[in-house]
Amino acid sequence: MTATVVPGLDEAAETGGAGTSEEREALDTYSAVVSSVVRSLSPAVASVRIGGRRAGRGGGAGSAVVISPDGLLVTSAHVVTGAAGGEAAFGSGAEWEFDVAGSDPLSDLAVLRLRLSAADTPPPAATLGDAARLVVGQLVVAVGNPLGFAGSASAGVVSGLGRSLATTSGSATRVVDDIIQTDAALHPGNSGGALADGRARVVGINTAVVGPGVGQGLGMAVPINATTRRIVAALIKDGRVRRAHIGIAGGPRPLPPALRRADRKAAIEVTMVVGASPAARAGIRTGDVLLSVDGRSVESVAQLQGLMTEASIGRDVPVRVWRGGRTVDLVVVPEELRA
Repeated sequence: MTATVVPGLDEAAETGGAGTSEEREALDTYSAVVSSVVRSLSPAVASVRIGGRRAGRGGGAGSAVVISPDGLLVTSAHVVTGAAGGEAAFGSGAEWEFDVAGSDPLSDLAVLRLRLSAADTPPPAATLGDAARLVVGQLVVAVGNPLGFAGSASAGVVSGLGRSLATTSGSATRVVDDIIQTDAALHPGNSGGALADGRARVVGINTAVVGPGVGQGLGMAVPINATTRRIVAALIKDGRVRRAHIGIAGGPRPLPPALRRADRKAAIEVTMVVGASPAARAGIRTGDVLLSVDGRSVESVAQLQGLMTEASIGRDVPVRVWRGGRTVDLVVVPEELRA
């Protein structure tokens, strides 16, 4: 009989798993991968306590993942809502106070900075992966501190990709796109912890547990990808993320037959234009079909959001709409989105 080789799993089993050959032989391939990921990643995952409270078991506010050797961590924004700092405790027994370097509720990401002294040995940093390479059915491991239990882990698979999660901050509302859905068990305290692939690369930051009536046993994670890396970089540099907006609401709709082509089938129908907004001043109307912004096709609200970056604020941005059976070219000047 020919042995079946599972790419990734067998490689991880050979390089990871338990410490001795006898222990490795006692584990099946799946267990070897999971235990390898947990052993590699746990030292980089902290239990976060807000406000410096020395809470007992069950008192942890959440988890955070070390992303740089100088003591920067990423967590969920809702874990540190309203806090300027707190304490981070590691499985090694080490504890440090931290400051919230920046928080972005609209992506549910925050960056923490440990108060390290010159004599401190900082905790190891996790390796960041790319969620854009994930596939449904792929093994993932969640490492965090649910209910205050340090170094807890659960494993499962990616059960869905491209999900959306609505977030709010003050009066601003945004949809976080490309959310990872997983059946790896998540519990209170897992928020801000790591979701890793079979090579211990962090591909997501656990953010939510879906409750009864929505999908029992499903968890969500904000992906680590090009967009979220830019958000984290902005939080490290400026402590916040600046976004543009034009002041419309809408949703996808099929392209008008006259514009339909093989590589594109949808656009955004404008269902509301906010009064005195950049869109209103530019002449965009309810019922317009938004075809392109800044020369780029837009087929969903998420794509439009992706174009509303800091670089668009205060700049003339060409917009093309379909109105009354013809295309109309307009110019909109996006403003900064205020919470």
